[in-house]
Amino acid sequence: MKFSDLILLSPSNILRWTPTASPSSSPVPPPVFSPEIRISQVEDEPFMSPAHDHELKQQLDQYVDEADKNDTVVNSLRVSGHRSSKKKKSEENKSSFVIEIEPKFEGRTVVLTWEDLCVRVPSSGSKGDDKAIIEGLNGYAQPGEVLAIMGPSGSGKSTLLDALAGRLASNTRQSGLIQVNGRKQRLAFGTSAYVTQDDTLTTTLTVEEAVYYSALLQLPDSMTTLEKKERVETTIKDMGLYEARNTRIGGWSAKGLSGGQKRRVSICIEILTRPKLLFLDEPTSGLDSAASYHVMNRIVKLSQQYRLTVIASIHQPSSEVFSLFHSLCLLSSGKTIYFGPVSAANEFFALNGFPCPTIGNPSDHYLRTINKDFDQDIEQETGGEVITTTEETIYKLVESYKSSQVLQQVKQRISSLCKGEGSILEKGSQASFLTQSFVLTRRSFVNMYRDLGYYWLRLGAYIGLGVCIGSIFFSIGDSFGSIQARGSVLLFVVSFLTFMAIGGFPSFVEDMKIFGRERLNGHYGVAAFVVGNTLSSVPYLLMISLIPGVFAYYLVGLHKGYEHFLFFALLLFICMMLVESLMMIVASIVPDFLMGIIVGAGIQGAMILNAGFFRLPNDLPKPLWKYPMYYISFHRYANEGFYKNEFQGLQFPNNQIGGSSTISGEEVLKNIWQMPTGYSKWVDLGILFGMVVLYRLMFFSIIKLSEKNKSSSCLKK
Repeated sequence: MKFSDLILLSPSNILRWTPTASPSSSPVPPPVFSPEIRISQVEDEPFMSPAHDHELKQQLDQYVDEADKNDTVVNSLRVSGHRSSKKKKSEENKSSFVIEIEPKFEGRTVVLTWEDLCVRVPSSGSKGDDKAIIEGLNGYAQPGEVLAIMGPSGSGKSTLLDALAGRLASNTRQSGLIQVNGRKQRLAFGTSAYVTQDDTLTTTLTVEEAVYYSALLQLPDSMTTLEKKERVETTIKDMGLYEARNTRIGGWSAKGLSGGQKRRVSICIEILTRPKLLFLDEPTSGLDSAASYHVMNRIVKLSQQYRLTVIASIHQPSSEVFSLFHSLCLLSSGKTIYFGPVSAANEFFALNGFPCPTIGNPSDHYLRTINKDFDQDIEQETGGEVITTTEETIYKLVESYKSSQVLQQVKQRISSLCKGEGSILEKGSQASFLTQSFVLTRRSFVNMYRDLGYYWLRLGAYIGLGVCIGSIFFSIGDSFGSIQARGSVLLFVVSFLTFMAIGGFPSFVEDMKIFGRERLNGHYGVAAFVVGNTLSSVPYLLMISLIPGVFAYYLVGLHKGYEHFLFFALLLFICMMLVESLMMIVASIVPDFLMGIIVGAGIQGAMILNAGFFRLPNDLPKPLWKYPMYYISFHRYANEGFYKNEFQGLQFPNNQIGGSSTISGEEVLKNIWQMPTGYSKWVDLGILFGMVVLYRLMFFSIIKLSEKNKSSSCLKK
């Protein structure tokens, strides 16, 4: 087909087609509103010559034939056409043509519509009435376009985005109708993606590593490794990160990517599955104007390249960024100020008495007009002379929009989009549980290796403490006084060396943040995360147990024999894993660095107190401290295991008057430390290992329960 120009005239829904002597070939831009669009010569232009008129008729006939024959689809609309047989006398010299449009959804293309959408939350007042966050919203989002949701702080932007994405909190009540491709259906994995405004990324990985690990988690096992690598490379290039692919993302310990590059990495990770619906929460938050433009420009290109339906909440874009958007949803106090093409927003505001300055950012003008947060400050600055309050302005714009032709066009568009035979979204395939567990173990292991604060600083501190223990209790011998010294050494090991495992809590919190983002987008399940986190930490905890343990054990001169040392190191390893399991539970409940460390330290302090050393078991108060605290404290079983390993089989000189000349280790355990000797040290080790498993299962259960309370993955009525 040959033509040079095709322009939508919004007020009358007329498509203007101006042929030239040497027309060029390019695709037809998609119509936006009307289901029937007339292409004709505009009256105020010179009539075409007969030759040009004949050429135009041939082009139109060819277009109709191709549309009917090939079932032409543009922007998820099936286009067909015919010559208009009805002509007025005034139109005798015009070439007239009618294009009929009906919705058609091709493949996994997604059209999202919402009607009379309301979200309410329980009011904090005594009456108990619900408070409306958003109410009566209507709109749609189409493939190949970017819809911007704008408004002042507290206007309901994020709530609308979360409602459309099915991420509302459990305490909200949602009403209205949300449809995907004209149907009420779930947003299954692989069909949609959500990019949060916080770039929660593994800071020690390079761009390529971060995207590749994510590809291994999300893409199905049926894809070959080469295909996955090609997908990763293509995605990185699409987001303009190819030159930075070997640069680490960076964090507190090392400089890495810029804010804009990190945001693009976050987007890369979410579009690996080639979703057809992309939600962006404040994609330009924290970025300068240049970085914001580059990020949004890439998103617009992706939407057109992959037929993505993009919905982005955005606070205050620059004029360059604002010009990239196709449609605008402007909110204030949860109500619609305007919904429609970006190009028509100025006209809407001008018609209502709020024209946009010729030189200026339109988005700034809109937000200043409807932002009521600073009315009191303005009133004070002007001496109380405020002609029209922002509240009145908002009311006027809301009522004007409700009665405008713009809203009627939106409703007509929603109706036409929902009439089509919408395809049912099917869940995309992803990696198996074993693959995900292996990849998460590998990724976490690499992160632990590269992150100085995860285990390496702790290893240095443990070695230092091991040397301190060895030098203070150096070669304690086997005198009667060494009984107390041995007990003190073992108490310090079981109490303070394991207590220091809470130093990894900040890293646990970061892991939980990354898991939260990836889990909400369906990258993998809770079980795979727990398995990966557990297995990846094993080598490091073994290292921390063995190396410092060598210094402490042999410098002090504890029970000779490699089998005793191996049990000592193994028991220390289990204790550290148990404390880490406890801190993971705390991290899942208290996701704050300071509060989490305080809670974890408090729990361990209580367990250390009633472990049977500071207060012997028979002397503990029976309510609470003896029953049940003494029996659920893991320090009790750790003490028993360390003490049995140390004292059983040893003989000490007895300095007590009236007794035998020697005292056995078993007597020391029974009479001095009041420890049960009816079962071996291996039973204590088994109990501690069972506690590790129990704590990890508790961690798993807490995450599963919190998932149900945070959000739902389906679109609600």
